[in-house]
Amino acid sequence: MASFALVSTQDVFGLRRSAQQAAAALALDRQDQVRLATALSELGRDRLGCAGLEVSFAVADDEQNGSLVVTFVWSSGPPPTTESLGLAAKLVQIDHRSGSGARRVVVVQPLPADGAGTAERRARLLDVLKDGSRSTEADNLRAQTRDLIAALEETRAQREELQRLNDELEETNRGVLALYSELTQELETTNRGVLALHSALDDKRHQLQEASEAKTRFWTNISHELRTPVNSVVALSRLLLAPGSPPLTCDQRDQVELIASSGHTLLSLVSDLMDVAKAEAGHVEIHPAPVDLRLLVAHLGGLLLSGHGHENVTLVTPDLAHPPALVTDETLLIRILRNLLSNALKFTERGEVRLDITADPEQDPPAVLFTITDTGVGIPAEELDRVFEVFYQVRGSHQNGTGGTGLGLPYARTLAELLGGTLTLTSTAGAGTQVRVHLPDLSRPHPKGLATEGADA
Repeated sequence: MASFALVSTQDVFGLRRSAQQAAAALALDRQDQVRLATALSELGRDRLGCAGLEVSFAVADDEQNGSLVVTFVWSSGPPPTTESLGLAAKLVQIDHRSGSGARRVVVVQPLPADGAGTAERRARLLDVLKDGSRSTEADNLRAQTRDLIAALEETRAQREELQRLNDELEETNRGVLALYSELTQELETTNRGVLALHSALDDKRHQLQEASEAKTRFWTNISHELRTPVNSVVALSRLLLAPGSPPLTCDQRDQVELIASSGHTLLSLVSDLMDVAKAEAGHVEIHPAPVDLRLLVAHLGGLLLSGHGHENVTLVTPDLAHPPALVTDETLLIRILRNLLSNALKFTERGEVRLDITADPEQDPPAVLFTITDTGVGIPAEELDRVFEVFYQVRGSHQNGTGGTGLGLPYARTLAELLGGTLTLTSTAGAGTQVRVHLPDLSRPHPKGLATEGADA
């Protein structure tokens, strides 16, 4: 540590020069040298005249790179003025301590990392401060002038650098504004296109909705209009063929039976059209009730066994000793299974059509799985996505001699969904088809909403 007394103005001038020399020796940059010298000079002038005034320079070894510590100590005198402390605090770190004993002001200047250790820095400090030569006021003025010129030069360089940066920033801003303008125009154009597309899509949606409603109205109206004359044809045909009617010749009987058969076919088509129209329009009222699956299977067996027309095909139904519990609309369930089983029997020439009924363990809430498996002609893979389209029928030799409207599968799936379930189909051409119907127990809460209002089915 190096210390000396401050007694006269010449000592303050010397303090300034010593501060700059010490700062330079400890690798502080030019600005920090000027700031430190100015702060110490201001504090020295303020404390000049205090009894026992001394100033000391030391290098402290702190946690970072070390620091230069300059301490003013005096035994008596007024406290430092607020103006001097405020000016010095703007330039360096100040620690002002006062009490009943010695007074002191401590200035701390952090040192840069220059690879030197604390001992080497202390040696440099002592080396530059050992001279102790006094400075004149002229020397002080010349030093201040040099500092001022250096500061002005640095300020000019900084101003030129700032101007260059401003020019670059303005150029960048012009580019950003041009890009922003271009992107804004593109975005506006895209937005106009999106709005136009949205409007066109909305118009198409309304048109499709109107077309669907018109189609449903047409199906319903035409079905009602056709059902009355078709019923008359079927009834009159039955009367002509009844045992109590006047006898017919063989040709007449054949013709009347043909009329009756055609009437039944047309009546079935009209009924299917009405059923599909009601289901698509949501006019199917659901009446959940417990279903006795054993009676349901017996009913289906009696309904289908007599008229499937293939002696080489066996209809296999489950023996339900302990049938799963199910609450659903029994009428709609019979329609689903009747359509699926009839379809399987129609396109199976030999082998079997099997109905299996099990509780579905994969469903929550509980559900019942109905599986219809046949050994029929199957469906080609490229046709699987279209079999649920209304009126669509897979073309091929298997259709020879079999009638159909293409309504069975779409109608069955629509009813299954109305009951809160699902209908899925898998098939392999030439190997058969499997249809799986999952139906939930409607006595339990179910996430799917059910259509429970509308016209009677």
